[in-house]
Amino acid sequence: MTWSIVARNKDGAFGVAVATRFFAVGSLCPYGRSGVGALATQALINPLYGPHGLDLLAEAVPPAEVLKSLTAPDDGREQRQLHMIDAQGRGIAFTGSQCVDWCGHLMREAFSVAGNMLAGPRVIEDTAAAYEKGKALSFAERLIAALEAGEAAGGDKRGKQSAALLIYSSEEYPALDLRVDDHEDPLKELRRLHDKSLERFQPFLSCLPGKGRPSGVTDRPTIEATITRFQESRAKR
Repeated sequence: MTWSIVARNKDGAFGVAVATRFFAVGSLCPYGRSGVGALATQALINPLYGPHGLDLLAEAVPPAEVLKSLTAPDDGREQRQLHMIDAQGRGIAFTGSQCVDWCGHLMREAFSVAGNMLAGPRVIEDTAAAYEKGKALSFAERLIAALEAGEAAGGDKRGKQSAALLIYSSEEYPALDLRVDDHEDPLKELRRLHDKSLERFQPFLSCLPGKGRPSGVTDRPTIEATITRFQESRAKR
């Protein structure tokens, strides 16, 4: 099941966007960590790949070695798919020989696209092309647009059900973690949730405790002023 894009943005943020005809893909497939990297485990998912893989990337183990460390002891590896990007933008991908057709992956500079049970290779090709063309978009919008292009090319050959977007920027907690667990048009709903997050959620995050601001902003009028400035800035674009 599934196709996904894993990427490192030019500002150092990491993102994973994923869609599938399966329930709650965001709960088990995408993983990320600030300053470390991001990965997606799919096909017959091995959720143990996520935390272990990020721990190895945090120790500066090269992605190729991380992939080997994760898959070598796993007797089910040929039914799995895994791809990742590290803090230097280096990537690696693996598609097991027993993944369901169409299956495959593409590696590009600082991002990777992989999928299985797809309508055909155009799904990942168009996903990659849309991401490469979307440099003027925000990171989140660029990832969503990439998946939308893959969906237009046929997407998961079984249909649609869930989608997710996970982004880690400078903090230990995610900058954005959106999940559509069960929906007739999950990518449309994912975009709606992203747009809704821009109303208050994203500017509110900048007021939370984080690096350089151990207590964050607790004055409510200041928080509201921050949200207002964010909205005014968006309106001028």
